[in-house]
Formats: sequence, C-alpha cells, structure tokens
Amino acid sequence: MTTHLLIGCGKMGGAMLEGWLDQGIPASDITIVEPNAELARTIAGKYGVNAASGVEDLTEDYAPDVAVLAVKPQVMDQVLPPYKALVPKGPVFLSIAAGKTIASFEAILGNEAAIVRAMPNTPAAVGRGITVSCPNANVSDNQRQLCDQLLASVGQVEWVIEEAHMDAVTAVSGSGPAYIFLLAETLGYAGRMMGLPPELSDKLARATVAGSGELLHQSHESAQTLRENVTSPGGTTSAALEVLMGPHGMKELMEKAIAAATERSKELAN
Repeated sequence: MTTHLLIGCGKMGGAMLEGWLDQGIPASDITIVEPNAELARTIAGKYGVNAASGVEDLTEDYAPDVAVLAVKPQVMDQVLPPYKALVPKGPVFLSIAAGKTIASFEAILGNEAAIVRAMPNTPAAVGRGITVSCPNANVSDNQRQLCDQLLASVGQVEWVIEEAHMDAVTAVSGSGPAYIFLLAETLGYAGRMMGLPPELSDKLARATVAGSGELLHQSHESAQTLRENVTSPGGTTSAALEVLMGPHGMKELMEKAIAAATERSKELAN
C-alpha cells in the first residue's frame, strides 16, 4: 500500500486527485490537507478520501510515501514549515508550485529531504497536460517512479537533471497554453475584422485551434511537415504565411516571448 498526502486541492491539485482515482488508487490511501473546512468536507464527501484542515490534524504515526505540494507559490513558505516533521519518515515531497526551486524547499525541509520539483500545465485538467520534473540527489529510483506514475495521471511526463532547464520549461509549456488561447482569440478577432459574424468567427477559430492541436497530437509527422501539407504554393495559406513567417513575424515574436517568460521565471525564483 502506498500512502498519498495531497497538500492543497485547488484546480491543479483537484485534477491530480481525480487522475489518481481514475488510475485505481484507493481513496482510502489518499489524505488531502485543505484549510478551507467546507471545501475539505465537500471533497471528502465526493471522493471518499481522508481530509484534514492542517498538518496538526494528521495522526502522530501518519507516514505518507509521497507528499504532493499543490499550494500557491506565494504561500508556500508559510504552509511548508510544519511538514518538516514528516522528513524523518522518508516521504518524497513532490512540488507543483511554479517558480519554487529545490533549494527553497531544502532551506525549509532540510538537506535530507527527498524533493521533486515539477512544472505541469493547465491541460492537465482534461488529462492532456505535460509535466517536466527535476529531482534532488535524495530522490530514490522508486520515489522517482512513484512521482512519475502520479504525474502521468494528468498527461505526459518528462524529466530533467539540470534544474536550470526549468525556467525555459515554464516559459514553453507552463505558460504555453496562454499563447494557444491567445492564438484562438486573435484568429477570431481577425475573422470578425474580415466581416464574419462574431459568433461564427469565434467558433471557427476555436474549432480550428482545437482540431489542429488534436491532429498534431495524433500525427507522427513534425509540426513543420503538417504545416507544409496545408500550404499550396501560391495559395491562400501561403499568402498568410508570408506575413506570419516574414520579418518581425511569429518566429521572432515567439522567441522574444519565451525569452521574456524565461527571464521572469528566473527572477521569481530568486
């Protein structure tokens, strides 16, 4: 039996909880810590998991195999200290708090703590996320496998050894869904500017972005090849791509955007 402690059960924590239960993890093996007592009761009643309002509600002999830290980054430093008492019991601490470094967790939990820093993204809410994780030196192979299984409940999982990569990961995949939503938003706007009825233009944009994403997901071909397959020489798509791929076009804008997000991630981590 593997015991799971979920600290925080907001949107991402809730998505992970549902994913675990769908994987077949028994509800009796899961304890959530949610300071909002009403929300904790609701979650416990809905899913059959154990609920606590704080670490003080856990029994003295409670020893989780994994403690998933799913609270907001700005309150992590206030929430985390009491959980140092769990470190001698040997759990792996799996953080999904954006921008919080392994060193920041070690400063609170101590250098003996096994810590995995993970960066999921919002498509996890529909089981189509991707998470990149980075372990510290104390994480065993079994603990890494456990974290991999838990994160896989909401999508794909990748691992990096160099934590410095996590800033670019945050910029590309962590923030990436917002870029795609912006694409759908601006595509719909452009259609309206060409005279399409607003509702139709937005529906076309939304379905096109979603459908293209699914095609990209299912296809074994590269994004470049899929783009080229749609583009007939001298056709309408080619005319549009001359603008999007021209000077100061999408490639240059995206490079600047990812660089800005990566730099901001570094700033927030310090």
